[in-house]
Amino acid sequence: MAMTSDEIRDTFRQFFEEHGHLAQRGASLIPPANDPSALFIVAGMHPLKAYFAGSEQPPASRLTTCQPSFRTVDIENVGMTARHLTMFEMLGNFSFGDYFKREAIRFAWDLSRNGFGLREQDIWVTVFGGDEQLGVGPDQEAIDLWLEVGMPRERIVECPRSENFWESGPTGPCGPDSELYLDLGVERGKPDDLPGGENERFLEFWNLVFMQYDQNPQNSLAPLPKRNIDTGMGLNRMAAIKQGKETVFETDQFAPLIALGEELSGVRYGESFATDRALRILADHARAATFLIADGVVPSNEERGYVLRRITRRAILQGSRTLGLEPGFMGRYQTVVTELMGHEYSQLVRGRESVSRWLASEEESFGRTLKEGGRLLEELIERARERGDEGISAADAFRLHDTHGFPIDLTLELVAEHGLGVDEQGFEALMEEQRRQSRASGARNPVAGGLREQAGELVAQAGFQTEFKGYETTAVTTTVGAVALADADGKDGDGPLLVKLVESPFYATGGGQVHDQGYIECDIGDCLAAVEDVLRLGDDQVLALRVKRGTLRPGERVHARVDRAARHAAACNHTATHLLHAALRERLGNHVHQAGSYVGPDKLRFDFTHNGALSTEDVQALEARVNDLIVQALPVRALTTTLEQARAMGAMALFGEKYGEVVRMVEVGEPGTTDTVVSRELCGGTHVRCTAEIGIFKLLAETSSAANVRRIEAITGPVALASLRAHERLLEDAAAMLRVMPPAVPDALQALRERVRELERELQAGGRAGAALDEEALLGAAREAGGQPPVKLLASVVEGPTGQELLDLADRLRAKLGDGAVVLGAVAGEKAEIVACVAPALIERGANAGSAVRAGAELLGGGGGGRPGAARAGGREVARLPEAVDAAAAAIISALAQ
Repeated sequence: MAMTSDEIRDTFRQFFEEHGHLAQRGASLIPPANDPSALFIVAGMHPLKAYFAGSEQPPASRLTTCQPSFRTVDIENVGMTARHLTMFEMLGNFSFGDYFKREAIRFAWDLSRNGFGLREQDIWVTVFGGDEQLGVGPDQEAIDLWLEVGMPRERIVECPRSENFWESGPTGPCGPDSELYLDLGVERGKPDDLPGGENERFLEFWNLVFMQYDQNPQNSLAPLPKRNIDTGMGLNRMAAIKQGKETVFETDQFAPLIALGEELSGVRYGESFATDRALRILADHARAATFLIADGVVPSNEERGYVLRRITRRAILQGSRTLGLEPGFMGRYQTVVTELMGHEYSQLVRGRESVSRWLASEEESFGRTLKEGGRLLEELIERARERGDEGISAADAFRLHDTHGFPIDLTLELVAEHGLGVDEQGFEALMEEQRRQSRASGARNPVAGGLREQAGELVAQAGFQTEFKGYETTAVTTTVGAVALADADGKDGDGPLLVKLVESPFYATGGGQVHDQGYIECDIGDCLAAVEDVLRLGDDQVLALRVKRGTLRPGERVHARVDRAARHAAACNHTATHLLHAALRERLGNHVHQAGSYVGPDKLRFDFTHNGALSTEDVQALEARVNDLIVQALPVRALTTTLEQARAMGAMALFGEKYGEVVRMVEVGEPGTTDTVVSRELCGGTHVRCTAEIGIFKLLAETSSAANVRRIEAITGPVALASLRAHERLLEDAAAMLRVMPPAVPDALQALRERVRELERELQAGGRAGAALDEEALLGAAREAGGQPPVKLLASVVEGPTGQELLDLADRLRAKLGDGAVVLGAVAGEKAEIVACVAPALIERGANAGSAVRAGAELLGGGGGGRPGAARAGGREVARLPEAVDAAAAAIISALAQ
């Protein structure tokens, strides 16, 4: 009997709920922030890794989920095969130290036959056949248990370690697995075909992993103290089985997307491999892109954003070039995906506007890329013909691909149409070198053996969970529950003291907020330790302390005190971050989502999704709106509610964070009065009780953080007040030097600036003889900036030199300033130019001339770059040149302040 994908999902969940499993909603495709091991969730067990590792307590010992997963390794295979997908749903049942092989096998056998109605004689299984290196033989226990449920021995196939032994890495938890296959019939292969082999006769549909060993060192196995079960069934594969389809693309989740492609293109699925491949790629990639954007990923040229851009552009390329679809088709696919799956994955409905915006933007921008790349390729082809070359070089093909985003597949196709070729081997060598550099600079492996791992060991040994009291108080008298001396850099005893308190007032780093500072003091006063770090391990925490005097021992009664001033400053910044988020969505639109943050006592930094620089008016309006909300003295309160209720109330969630069924929601405003609630966010951080406590909000900078991600930095409270007072003193000093009252400083500076320009024109008219005087006059306008120690920064618009002469002038001025930086702007015809030079000492502190000119070029409507020490950019927004120079200078100041 046929079953829809929804019925398969419901049948699986209901079966395991009836057998004592707690059903959990599928997590985001983005792993939690504390899991740097992968860019995306790649399997059903991935969000549950902390439960398997024992660092977090699961909500129940038996769980079942339907987990969306995304695998980049299958991107190139999509469309070529019957079953490969990038985004898929994985059904799973999990046991954490509860049941083991017998129950897992019985559950799988029962559900496969009685739940999904598969014929008993068509089901085969594979088991681990043993391995000499590991020193273990076949998994006889699994074989016996399959025989026990009625599986004939001839349909139990032993396979090697490569096929039926699950390993999380070279070391760590591991174990044999058993896979269930469906025999699709001898007509699909040969009579002697077996499961686990390279054939189309047997289709794997369920994998049962028996986590029973710890491998450490490699190839050395020891029994785990708690044995776990992790299983995975591909929903889309089961749908193909239950719906009698040859491929997953003909099942009910994909058939409407294939039909949409047929409708828009006029082609028919099944007519040719080329159009079938295009329809499949478009269906899979459009679906996956919709999910990724709904989960908070935005297109960019790095990490998750790069993967999203890659699949989106592959879909657009197939739609526009292979199928000839009219622009705007990606939005049509999004609509169908949301209709098909929005009832199960509500983020598709909530994020409809944001998904639509980003897909339309990518389709439009890639359309320009194809047009511009096509023009450049035509020039390369024409040049190759003129020279009598056989084709275009690897370097040219790589530049089209890497710099202009023009796909190599399209380059090969178009060049072949002109009877030419491409140095594909050289292109692949350049691509591999780029991959090598990327791997070297951006490896995403968790640090092994570090402080967090040692803290995790302490948690596992302690046998209790620290109770966090920090929401109610900043000081508690409590007991030291467990102590361990950490190692640092491989030196025994050189690290901090790791301590678990029974109760703790200290906030652990998480949700963008830094940990609390403070002290631990023994009840009788004979010991004192400063808090260096507060490590979050799931819902638990461990303090990293530096002992000042005495000794801390388990059972010791201690006073734990948070630095209240630092806590309050961080709370001001955290609540202000929520107000800023709300103001951004009011001003720019609901596509704005948080993409990262830093909240400390010193400042706040907020990254958000948006595809363009903010105007001066936007920045001023945001600062004014946040300050308006502050002076309204709105109440701030934290509520404990269910995740569903919080979502129903419109609460914003941080993408990639893992939330339980009960959540903490921070609300700003007062429902039921004339004041509306201006912000609701799921948040575990500390906050003020009333927005008036923030005092003042001062926006420092608005810059680019990554492609389609903007960054705002700001200060509040005492830090902001100190900054305003410092600016006031600077204004008074400037007024004194100009011999005017403070309100007249702008007019006096304008007059002085006009006088400088007049002198510059006179000097230029006099030729190079006046260059020294010109440079001395400019140097007089340099100012101190950039934190501690301060540096000399010269930022000015000049008249006369352009191009290389302007960069040479900036370099000479920088040399005269010493360890300083120079930003100059000039007008060259209808174009504005901007250059920057940065001293080596400032580069070491984080300043970068290339980043600075790019920040300025955004305002000029252009681009550019260069080395960290010297860079040049330009654009056609000549009227914004002074503003662009200021933006470049601000980027240098911001980098030095980090």
